[in-house]
Amino acid sequence: MRYHNSQKKDGTITTRVMCAILFCAFSFSWLYWFQADVIAVGQHVLSKGVTRFDRTIGTLVVTAVLLVLQQIIAAVVRLNRRSHALTYLPSMLILAIISDISADIDLRFSLGAWYWVAPLVLIVWGLVVWMAKNMLTLDSDKDYSGVFSRRVWINALIMFVMMLSVAAIGNTNATFHFRSHAEVALQQGDIEEALRVGNESFETDEHLTMLRIYALSRQYQLGERLFRYPIAGTSSDMLPLPIKGSRSRLILLPTDSIWVHLGGRPASSMDAKRYLVALKRSGLATQAVADYVLCGHLIDRDIDAFVRDLPKYYVLKDSVYDELPFHYREALTLYTHRRTNPSIIYHNAVMDEDWSNLQELERSYPDARERMGKVAERYQGSYWYYYSYEEK
Repeated sequence: MRYHNSQKKDGTITTRVMCAILFCAFSFSWLYWFQADVIAVGQHVLSKGVTRFDRTIGTLVVTAVLLVLQQIIAAVVRLNRRSHALTYLPSMLILAIISDISADIDLRFSLGAWYWVAPLVLIVWGLVVWMAKNMLTLDSDKDYSGVFSRRVWINALIMFVMMLSVAAIGNTNATFHFRSHAEVALQQGDIEEALRVGNESFETDEHLTMLRIYALSRQYQLGERLFRYPIAGTSSDMLPLPIKGSRSRLILLPTDSIWVHLGGRPASSMDAKRYLVALKRSGLATQAVADYVLCGHLIDRDIDAFVRDLPKYYVLKDSVYDELPFHYREALTLYTHRRTNPSIIYHNAVMDEDWSNLQELERSYPDARERMGKVAERYQGSYWYYYSYEEK
């Protein structure tokens, strides 16, 4: 009898330890590596900027609190054997709720269906727990201990189902995660990280494009690298100006970060182009304004305006044309070959050869879809590809 009691105790301890390890590992990984930036946005909005979510401390605190909650529930319901993992469901439910943050939380906050879904889940859980307790007498007394016992694997399966449910419920919108991470990185002064996040993805929105424009401008790389990223919106979305209908907004990063970078805060509501022109006339404009103006024209595919304004910001001589930022040289090449009587003529042996190769490639594929795919293989990330093939 003592042998069996010892075996039962060992099996119970093994099950409890396994479930605790799985929960802590999942909760920490889920919060620290995947949801921390989104939660930081949510906490900032809900606290009106009074508090902020620290990735390390916040993750440890949330995980610890949820584990303590589970311990209290386990002590109350006393579920052992094959159904011990069910005591983690309320903690998993809370983890799912705090992970389910809407991408437009800064515009409106609502718990949505959680008002009735959470109580319903808890009621169903309570019934399942009651049934599990009544079925304990049917549980076999065999195979009590060891990590490969049936009891351990049944509890592990329950834990994995709950983990998958949390992952399915939590916000997994890639663009929201990219821009949340970019804002956190910029807030911390890590410009390289802000530019790295999502740099191999085609998913973006106006908000993320605005953050990347600001980060590139901080590195004086706006004219060199802008179109290596997918672009959303128009020049009006380059700045967080309070224009009706604009979705270019900042949540974590103070708007003053951008105004200081450019030279001055807008006095009233106006679109981006008017603001940049007014800033230049005021004499407060920094060097960054030039690339904002010129890249704004390129985003709008207005190469005539680009060519008109280029001499206002860059000295144009034959000896310095090839020193212009890469996308500006691309735009000048496109303008030179697309306009009948170009006001500026730019020829560069490498650029001209590349342009000729592009034209030949386009002529080789009459089918529009196939042509777009072939051009993308070689020219995606160039202004030429953006001008002709990116969605308008």
